[in-house]
Amino acid sequence: MEIARIDKAEGFITDDGSTIHELAGRVSLPTVNQSLAQATLEVGGETTEHFHIEAEEIYYLTSGSGRLRLGDDESEVNAGDCIVIPPGTPHKLWNTGDGPLRLLCCCSPPYRHEDTVLVGG
Repeated sequence: MEIARIDKAEGFITDDGSTIHELAGRVSLPTVNQSLAQATLEVGGETTEHFHIEAEEIYYLTSGSGRLRLGDDESEVNAGDCIVIPPGTPHKLWNTGDGPLRLLCCCSPPYRHEDTVLVGG
């Protein structure tokens, strides 16, 4: 049995600009159909607007607050919120709080840089 821990996961920066610590997926515990990672946006940080060609994404905010644009909709988001992002849907996240914005990201199929298409600022 393999067990991953967030405090031992090696971080990397995704194409959208967020810092990711993958717990399960292509670079950590091997998975076939999904990946799970913790993303962090520092105070004032934002991702580059992007979409995923194949992956459906789930965001679950674990700490902090921010603003999320999903397609044409924009909303304030806070710890405890869960958002489903369908494949092909442009999205962008801003940290508008006074501390780090942390969220769990689940992607199916597993996250890979080649599935990310940057569409704006």
